[in-house]
Amino acid sequence: MNPLYLLVGGVVVFLLGGMVVAFVTSRRTSVDSRLEEFVGRGYVDEVADEYANTSTDDIADRVDKSISERSFFVGMKQKISRADAGLRVSEYIGIIVLATIGGAVGGYFAAGPVFAVVGLVIGNRLPNFMINRRGTKRLRSFDEQLGDTLNLWVNSLRSGYSVLQGMEAIATELSPPVSKEFERVVQEVRLGLTLEDSLNNLLRRIPSEDLDLVVTAVNIQREVGGNLAEILDIISFTIRERVRIKGEIRTLTSQGRASGWIITVLPILLGLVLYMINPDYIMELFVEEPPFIIPGILPCGWLIVGTALMMIAAGGYAIQRIVDIEV
Repeated sequence: MNPLYLLVGGVVVFLLGGMVVAFVTSRRTSVDSRLEEFVGRGYVDEVADEYANTSTDDIADRVDKSISERSFFVGMKQKISRADAGLRVSEYIGIIVLATIGGAVGGYFAAGPVFAVVGLVIGNRLPNFMINRRGTKRLRSFDEQLGDTLNLWVNSLRSGYSVLQGMEAIATELSPPVSKEFERVVQEVRLGLTLEDSLNNLLRRIPSEDLDLVVTAVNIQREVGGNLAEILDIISFTIRERVRIKGEIRTLTSQGRASGWIITVLPILLGLVLYMINPDYIMELFVEEPPFIIPGILPCGWLIVGTALMMIAAGGYAIQRIVDIEV
């Protein structure tokens, strides 16, 4: 490998990494800063910004708004919100583009054109994988904290606090992500949203079945009355039992999940290692020479590779579905 290629590849990766860091640590808008002077610390949700009836001349905000309003990017915006990544949609798209280019360039300089394609695919999917993983981890952490959250809420209500004061106690006493999410609810109510709308926004950011049960109970109690503390106490017991059972299931199925990842990733890694050791041996699968499945169009090697990838994907998917037990 030419040392110049390695040097150029290292410089490109360094520059791309610096740009990604700049995106992630980008300065918050002046609107957020002004609002926090009145509602306290924390991130002000975009829904609250709309009700605050404020405007900004920040070009990045206007570009992001025009992009995120399109239906194609709605799902992307929800992923960012659920992961609490602190990114604009435009920034996230920029990271995907940079990661795709960086993966392709790094793969090309590392081992040639084949690895450039592999690096392009990995770089394109890596930001989406990371944002989904962070959102899933955050959702799991929220569910694990929800039982203690309801206990604190119930005790606050029985001590004479209102529903909103109980949420303030949760935001003060507990740790993220529960404290941060309930702090957003309190901030939105202070900015003029109804409690029902604020709780629905919370449910949109945290798509949890347990939280849906809590929000439904609170909304019904506000409409028809009743002992909210007793209702939340019953729900808290149910949620704690579900969390306990889910933990036991994850422990019992951990070996199956690990096996699924191994049988999915190992053949691909083995093929890449063989390509690095003996490229000519692996490239025999891709030559456009007889035997052909479709004369002059589809060589036999291409069909073998495609069939192998389909079987690997099907096996990994089947194992993940088997160990994914609903509670």
